[in-house]
Amino acid sequence: MQAETIDELFGQLAGVVNVVGDHVAVEDELAVPDKMDGLVYTAVFGQGLPRATARWLIWEIGQAVGVYPASIHELYMAIGRGDVPATFTVPAMNIRAMNYNTSRAVFRAANKMDVGAMIFEIARSEIGYTGQRPAEYTAAVMAAAIKEGYRGPIYIQGDHFQISAARYVADGDAEVQAVKDLMVEAVDAGFYNIDIDTSTLVDLSYPTLDEQQRLNYTLCADLTNYARQLEPDGITISLGGEIGEVGHKNSTVEELHAFMQGYRRELGDAAGISKISVQTGTSHGGVVLPDGTLADVSVDFDTLKDLSQVARAAYGLGGAVQHGASTLPDNAFGKFPEVGAVEIHLATGFQNMIYDRLPEDVVAAAYDYLREHHQNEWKPGKTEDQVLYSARKRAIGAFKREWWYLDAAKQAEIGAALEGKFAFLFECLQVGGTLPVAEKVTSRVTIHKLRPQTAAAAVAAEDVSDLAD
Repeated sequence: MQAETIDELFGQLAGVVNVVGDHVAVEDELAVPDKMDGLVYTAVFGQGLPRATARWLIWEIGQAVGVYPASIHELYMAIGRGDVPATFTVPAMNIRAMNYNTSRAVFRAANKMDVGAMIFEIARSEIGYTGQRPAEYTAAVMAAAIKEGYRGPIYIQGDHFQISAARYVADGDAEVQAVKDLMVEAVDAGFYNIDIDTSTLVDLSYPTLDEQQRLNYTLCADLTNYARQLEPDGITISLGGEIGEVGHKNSTVEELHAFMQGYRRELGDAAGISKISVQTGTSHGGVVLPDGTLADVSVDFDTLKDLSQVARAAYGLGGAVQHGASTLPDNAFGKFPEVGAVEIHLATGFQNMIYDRLPEDVVAAAYDYLREHHQNEWKPGKTEDQVLYSARKRAIGAFKREWWYLDAAKQAEIGAALEGKFAFLFECLQVGGTLPVAEKVTSRVTIHKLRPQTAAAAVAAEDVSDLAD
């Protein structure tokens, strides 16, 4: 199904999509979904100019049929003003593995429930170990939407565009520039939502909250201003800040005030963040017990409620954001809209569902890979079950092609299970019926790109082992 040449690529679309110069015309919209499997395969696994062209085609077909990357900024600010009730919590879903199949499951569930308030995201760390640069990620998500007949805005987010504390100490300018470079790449690919994470630089050794948060809010303001320079005409990128690093001490209202007051002083006249990430008791991936199972985790919902209310009332933000939530018990999810959390980040749970359903020999091959290539994950005092659970995300990129094309029955089994999970989460988070409001408040900006004439230059890989998911 992979197109090796441009002529072969266009030949696969004959009679359905017509390309003249930089213009893409959809001639048979009903037949477009049948063309997505081959097109996205070339967009992900192709080489050189055919791969770049396949990504461009998916983008332009999306613009033509009404599938368009957008910013959730306007929706969150409407919630902050009280124009849209704070009665739902937006799921931000980190699609690490089997992106096309998994995203198709999201859109099937969304279509049945008329969901528009949802985010597809990938963190700086995940870009590395899943082998999904922003342009590839966007292509897979958009192709999935087109395949499943979804229409409307798609909010694609750079999650945890994080400053590494260790690398910042070693060379602060270089580390900040690395995040800025990633922003450029991401915005060009349609990531019109970015979570800026400078919370790693909070220093609790200082006596005052302002001093503790100063480097955090100063760099967040700097990165905010930089992001504003990258915006396409008509789009205000949705940006988030973070006051407490996930897995560390719980955030307080006083810390929120210290961050926001300092951030606003530093920011100047630019549009600021529309949400604030906080810590209320969770950790990325959950707490792994010696037998490889997860410990029970409780979220401080009272604190989350207070932080969300203050974020809206004092600063006009959409509310507070909960990270590290996908491994919480099922009965916890309905509480997030009750306390007014504007967004919740979900990742590891979906990865676990895929691993639980992969053929045994496929899982064994992934674990053998980890033993050979990621020995640094084996720490003193940890059982092998603990290590494999924590490390297995690092096998996703290496086995991307193999997992992408498991046999059809296995793909369908995994897709059906994921669809059920997404539907459950959508119901608990009360985002059913949000597509009309998302379309109403979100500016639709049609953005056409020039047809690629040369293959995109490869982006150098970076060490992401010390970054958050």
